[in-house]
Amino acid sequence: MFNELNVRQLTEEREKDLSPWAVQSRLSRGRPRPEEPCQMRTAFQRDRDRILYSKAFRRLKHKTQVFITPLDDHFVTRLTHTLEVAQIARTVARALNLNEDLTEAIALGHDLGHTPFGHIGEQVLNELYPPGFRHNEQSLRVVDVLEKDGAGLNLTWEVRDGILNHSKARTAILGEEWGRVSTLEGEVCKVADIIAYINHDIEDAIRAGVIAGEDLPAPAITVLGHSVSERINTMVADIVRNSWAVRRPGCWRPGITMSPEIVEAMNTLRDFLFDRVYNASSTEKTVEGARETVRRLYRYFSEHPDRLPLEFRHDSQDALRGVLDYIAGMTDQFALRLAEEVH
Repeated sequence: MFNELNVRQLTEEREKDLSPWAVQSRLSRGRPRPEEPCQMRTAFQRDRDRILYSKAFRRLKHKTQVFITPLDDHFVTRLTHTLEVAQIARTVARALNLNEDLTEAIALGHDLGHTPFGHIGEQVLNELYPPGFRHNEQSLRVVDVLEKDGAGLNLTWEVRDGILNHSKARTAILGEEWGRVSTLEGEVCKVADIIAYINHDIEDAIRAGVIAGEDLPAPAITVLGHSVSERINTMVADIVRNSWAVRRPGCWRPGITMSPEIVEAMNTLRDFLFDRVYNASSTEKTVEGARETVRRLYRYFSEHPDRLPLEFRHDSQDALRGVLDYIAGMTDQFALRLAEEVH
């Protein structure tokens, strides 16, 4: 007979059949503030739901991925990027018998702290705010401090670790400066993020007329595939094929990795995107307009901190922190409207 009191325990029992390197929810390192467990959901399922129902997650639908205010409805937004990352990461986690719920929670939360106007907004805030700004750190701040009127979402240690450590900057994929996440589920999300953005940014750049399909570097395309679906399938299959064969000095521990041939092809595609798409568009009128919008908002609220919404006047020792939190949470359209009002 169905008994809802047993649902979580039954799920936790099934998790014992996961890979010995997977994180079992009942063995989580816990939350910043202890809570009674949910009757129906494991700790990681609960985290996933808290992220999904957060205000920051909803705002992702109106935040830029790469192309600012596109006229075509089919361009990727920060929300659709996040969903693609989650799908790729779940596929890999399932194939490797890792904890799919933990993987999904990290993937859904990894970009909650991203600014309006994508990496352009991040660059400007990093220049303006003396301690610097990094979207992965802001994502953790969103779930720890800013959501739920300052109470935060009180997520598990494993999800918070994955969110904080997903960022890669422009380091070589899986190279020496790639960095580590403390769980294999977090490592899966880290590489799924780059698989997603390499492929959808190519598609958007072609749609925008910035590049043509024949411009893509032939050696990389020959290895990875000529369509988005072919390339993603190649990358995912390569991860699954190679990830259990990693040996480290003094021990054997599985890792999330890829074959040198596929990594080289992915690095080639990413370098191509930086040269032909990301950096090439940095002088466009819309990009400069986005920069000026962020600068104007930062300047105005730095000079008028009393105009900040009450929930962002939270740090008397660092008033600029509230300015940063307010701007980073804005959608593109809200930032543009507000910048006109305070001009």
